[in-house]
Amino acid sequence: MVETVGEALVSLGLRPAEPGEFTRRAFENGRMDLAQAEAVADLIDAETTAQAAQALGQLDGALSQTYAGFRRDLLRALSLVEAEIDFPDEEVPDNLARTAGPVLDGLIAELGTALADARRGERVREGYRIVLIGETNAGKSSLFNALVAREAAIVTPIAGTTRDVLDADLIIGGYAVTLSDTAGLRDSDDPIEAEGVRRARGRAEQADLRLWVRAPGDAEGPAAAFFRPDDLLVLTKADIDRAAPPPDRESIVVSTETGEGLGALHDWLAARLAQDLSGGDFPAVTRERHRRRLAEALAAVEAGRRALDRSPEMAGDDLRRAADSLARVTGAIGVEDILGEVFSTFCIGK
Repeated sequence: MVETVGEALVSLGLRPAEPGEFTRRAFENGRMDLAQAEAVADLIDAETTAQAAQALGQLDGALSQTYAGFRRDLLRALSLVEAEIDFPDEEVPDNLARTAGPVLDGLIAELGTALADARRGERVREGYRIVLIGETNAGKSSLFNALVAREAAIVTPIAGTTRDVLDADLIIGGYAVTLSDTAGLRDSDDPIEAEGVRRARGRAEQADLRLWVRAPGDAEGPAAAFFRPDDLLVLTKADIDRAAPPPDRESIVVSTETGEGLGALHDWLAARLAQDLSGGDFPAVTRERHRRRLAEALAAVEAGRRALDRSPEMAGDDLRRAADSLARVTGAIGVEDILGEVFSTFCIGK
């Protein structure tokens, strides 16, 4: 019925809406800026309370206000530099451009802090990556199945059963998580298993958190090289033999057979996600595009700060370039070349 009505409307001269068309019109008519338009897409795609909350905050202008603050400080410094350049013979203080130094120093610190926190907003949007690593037969696949609450991975007593990376999406503590089961880390002459080990190492390097899974009686092997101080050691098969937790590493003892320790592990993960992804301030970066522009702006401000004492003209060029990069996040200038990138990801008509 809906399809028939649609065909009838098209026959009368109407056309289907393009992806993101309604939001694009709102942007082009000044009803929202580009960061808020992106928030509409994020809100549509949100699957967790954290994703929805972040999108709503961005839609309300939290991200735009942050970038507007950066730009105000930048324009304040730029005005001092431009005054010395444009009015050298007027009654302006000597070395006026140099008075912009403290403003730029503060801005550099703020931009650096925002970039250091860049992964928080992106991880809320895209999902926090947790990877299970360990030796063969350590119980990684059984733990994977227990955490995702289904038989997603094949479990057998045969060492090396898992050959490739297996991903599953789940929600822990209101945050989106991508959990990965990987091949057991060991030396192998089997080219297929060796490729699985290579992929396991690569995925472990990219993880936000690694759970180092170890069975009772297992000595530290190749997996130990991946252990970071903030990772968690999970001692499995507690129903068979209870391994003594090492005193120098945070650890949890579990049994996927009896369920022992799984609740404590879930609570630990929820607390870790809240620690890593929540914060008092709204994240200044929620997309890779924002991070790229922020990095460009920081590099330009740093270059302008270095040039300030020797050449106000060069400093002014650098600061104008930084202002351009910041403005592109909200679409204040330089819009046409990024509209397609932003709105192509929208649902039809939204």
